[in-house]
Amino acid sequence: MPKTFTLDIGDKVAYSVDFLRNIGQSHSAMARGRGTVIDRTALTSDFILITIDWNGAKLPPKVNEQNLAKVGSNTRFCA
Repeated sequence: MPKTFTLDIGDKVAYSVDFLRNIGQSHSAMARGRGTVIDRTALTSDFILITIDWNGAKLPPKVNEQNLAKVGSNTRFCA
């Protein structure tokens, strides 16, 4: 069984490559944004809202966990 994607407080994150492609923002400020998870709130069993410190970038502070990726070598971050 594949491991379910989750984020923890302190993880370094960016928007996932698939999310950016889906909204046409692959080469935007959103694609360059990097931040740190500072909180996670389960709104339902399927919807986790992640609060991010974007290190001064003007990006939404709360994002659906499934639209994010851990920064580093993995298919959610770079394909």
